[in-house]
Amino acid sequence: MGRGTVLTIESAIPGMEVGAIYNRGPAKGGEAFRQAGVTNYIAARNVTEADLAIEQGRRVVTDNPMILCRMKSLDVIIEITGEVEFGTKVTLAAIRHKKHVVLLNAELDATIGPILKVHAERHGVILTNADGDQPGVLMNLFRFVKTIGYRPVLAGNIKGMLNHHLTPKTQKAFAKKYDQNPYMVTSFADGTKLAMEMDVVANATGFRVGKRGMSGPSGKTVQEAVDLFPLEEMLNGGQVDYILGAEPGPGVFIIGYNDNPTLMSYMPIFKMGAGPFYLFYVPYHLPHLEVPLTAARAALFGDAAITPLGKPVCEVITIAKRSLKKGDILDGIGGFTCYGTLENADVSHEENLLPMGLSKDCTLTSNVAKDQPISFDQVVLPPKRLSDRLWRDQKNYFSLVALAGHTS
Repeated sequence: MGRGTVLTIESAIPGMEVGAIYNRGPAKGGEAFRQAGVTNYIAARNVTEADLAIEQGRRVVTDNPMILCRMKSLDVIIEITGEVEFGTKVTLAAIRHKKHVVLLNAELDATIGPILKVHAERHGVILTNADGDQPGVLMNLFRFVKTIGYRPVLAGNIKGMLNHHLTPKTQKAFAKKYDQNPYMVTSFADGTKLAMEMDVVANATGFRVGKRGMSGPSGKTVQEAVDLFPLEEMLNGGQVDYILGAEPGPGVFIIGYNDNPTLMSYMPIFKMGAGPFYLFYVPYHLPHLEVPLTAARAALFGDAAITPLGKPVCEVITIAKRSLKKGDILDGIGGFTCYGTLENADVSHEENLLPMGLSKDCTLTSNVAKDQPISFDQVVLPPKRLSDRLWRDQKNYFSLVALAGHTS
């Protein structure tokens, strides 16, 4: 995604260029620049060197992400790691140094996006998830459906397959075939990434989940979706969910509602069905091709593609992938020990459930049966993680806001 984003910006986006790239190995950053036809870059050791290079018309690679966060010559940071703790440090530092932040990191956004947005607002910058990834595509479609006078009642993802118990071992051959990280591939296949993406959508729309894990009915075509979800639940504030195995995929859809008799009379002519529930869908998502548009929206218009409305609406909770024993250490997103599933935030907080985004390196203090949720009461967290502190800040901040609103 990072290399693709650099190539897209440099080859297709007038008026925008990549000033600097962070990677743990700077050679990879250089490879991304060369792939995009950029050869006048340097390896910067500090902020002064980096800003001077930009002034001289050169570009920067570095193995220190804080250099990018502190550079005066950059407007937007695009965070594409998918790592929660690392992403927390980078995003917060970028915000504090007045940088807009675009997240191609649903894992981070789903875990502490609401409190990161609070920090962004305090510093006068934009925090946004990305156009082109499923949450951004869904939010753009959501706004379109509202704009033409239809009420969105369900935001859905089109998922090809799902098996909660897959592991990096089972996905190793597939990952090798497509030159991908087996842990990342596992997070797609076991449903964790789906839950993270739909959490981002829930927090941006206010839509809740109908039941833990969503319902995920199967269908041959996405057009069937209007008949696969409970109508009363969709009308009761809206839902996030997904459809399994439908074509065309991978894509996203919105179910919109309008019972105006005159408007309903037009829709069969447009092959949209009898109504009053109508399906609107996009059959593709193109993250690295569209994420530059998100950077432009933030820098030029102060606009977010998709960002939390306020307090968390849903959370991705941690579920045991197999029977686990006291003393086991959770290996986090896309691993062997656990997977993430979507739950309403009020339920998650009431049951004190562990967010999947915070699960990595937690040590179990009791046995947990396969497919059972893991709570904070059953783990010891790693010491001094910034993401843990911000998650607690998020819980406390929005509890106080809710209380203040109720009192007033």
